[in-house]
Amino acid sequence: MSTHVASVEHRFGPFGGQYVPETLMPALAELEQAWIEARLDPGYREQLDGLLRDYVGRSTPLYLAERLSEVAGRTIYLKREDLNHTGAHKINNALGQALLARRMGKTRIIAETGAGQHGVASATACALLGLECIVYMGEEDIRRQKPNVERMELLGARVAPVTAGARTLKEAVSEAIRDWVTNVGDTHYIIGSAVGPAPYPSIVRDLQRLIGDEARAQVLEREGRLPDRVIACVGGGSNAIGMFAGFQHDEDVALIGVEAAGEGLESGRHGAPLTVGGRPGVLHGSLSLIMQDEEGQVTEAHSVSAGLDYPGSGPEHAWLRESGRATYVAVGDHDALRAFRTVAQLEGIIPALEPSHALHYVLTEPTDSTLDVVCLSGRGDKDLAEVIAQLRELEGPDALHRRDHPGAGA
Repeated sequence: MSTHVASVEHRFGPFGGQYVPETLMPALAELEQAWIEARLDPGYREQLDGLLRDYVGRSTPLYLAERLSEVAGRTIYLKREDLNHTGAHKINNALGQALLARRMGKTRIIAETGAGQHGVASATACALLGLECIVYMGEEDIRRQKPNVERMELLGARVAPVTAGARTLKEAVSEAIRDWVTNVGDTHYIIGSAVGPAPYPSIVRDLQRLIGDEARAQVLEREGRLPDRVIACVGGGSNAIGMFAGFQHDEDVALIGVEAAGEGLESGRHGAPLTVGGRPGVLHGSLSLIMQDEEGQVTEAHSVSAGLDYPGSGPEHAWLRESGRATYVAVGDHDALRAFRTVAQLEGIIPALEPSHALHYVLTEPTDSTLDVVCLSGRGDKDLAEVIAQLRELEGPDALHRRDHPGAGA
C-alpha cells in the first residue's frame, strides 16, 4: 500500500470532486479523515498486509505467456490477479475498505457489483470480519453471473436485485447510493471501482496500486528493464488504475486502457466513453467523461462483459486521457469472446471476459512494442455459461473445437 501521498486528492485535473446530497458530506469527510489516519497507522498496514499475504495469496505471479508471445511475435507477461483468493483483483480493495469501516465503528456494509467479483470480494471480507453485507446488483447481471450470486449468498451476504433502467451496474450503483443516504450512520459503502465522489477514487487507487508496484518490480527482475506497454481493461477502471499507478512516472512506458466496444462504436451500444471522447458530466458523485445524449442525459452502456457495462469511468482515467499520459481503445463483444477461447486453448488459463478485451487487443493490434505486461484482472469461471452459449450462437455447435488462431494446433 502506498504511504507517500500526504493528502487525499479530490481532483484529477478538472475531473473528480464531490457531487452528492448534503447528507453525505459528513460521511465523506469522516471517511477521508479515517483513511488519512489508517494509511499512516502501522497497525492498520500490518493487519492489511498480513491478510493480503496469508489470506489473499499475494504477491501474485508475473507469468511469461510463451504461446501468446509466439502468436503475437513479442514477449507478453500476464499479471495474475486471477490467482487471488475470490478470483480477482477486487479483494485488494474490499479487504482494505472493510478494515477501514471497522476502524470507523461501522457495522453494516453495502456494495454494488456488475460482474459479481466485487460483490464476492465484499461478502468475503465481511464474513471474515463479522460485518453485515448487502450487495446491490442489476437483474440482468444476476442472470449473467449466477455462480457469483450463489457465492455471495453462501458467504452470508444479501443480494438485493435492482430492476430499474438497464438493470446493470449503473443502476446498482445508484441504488447503493440511495441506501447510503438513508443509513449513513452505521453503514459504510464499499465502492468497487475508482469512481464515485472524493475520496473514493483515491482510496481505491491506493489500495489497488500494489498490482502495478508488484508488476514493475517483477518485470525488472525478470527482464532487466521496464515494459514498452502496460495494458488493462477499463470499466470503472480499478484494475487499470492500480496497474497504471506503478508505471505512471515511467514516461517511456505506454499505458493503454481497453474499453468495451460492445456491438460497435458506431452502433452506440458500447461502454467506451474514453475511446470516443465522452463529454464531461457528473455520474455517481464525480465529474468524469461519460456517455450522454445531446440533452446531457446519461445513455445506457452495453457490453457482453458485465464488468465493463458502465457508461463512465473513474475521474483519474479521464485526466490520464486528457493529459495524454494514457491511451484508450475499445474491443467489441465478438472479439472478446474469441479471445476468451484463444487464451484458454493457448495457455490453459480461462480469463474473465473483462481482461479478454485487453487480451484481444494485445494479440491482434500491430505495434512496435517488444515487451508487454497485461493485467489479467480475474478468472472466467463466472462467465463460462454465457461465453459458451454466445460462441455457439456466433459460430455453431463446434465453436469450442475450432483452432482459428495461429499456432493453437501446434
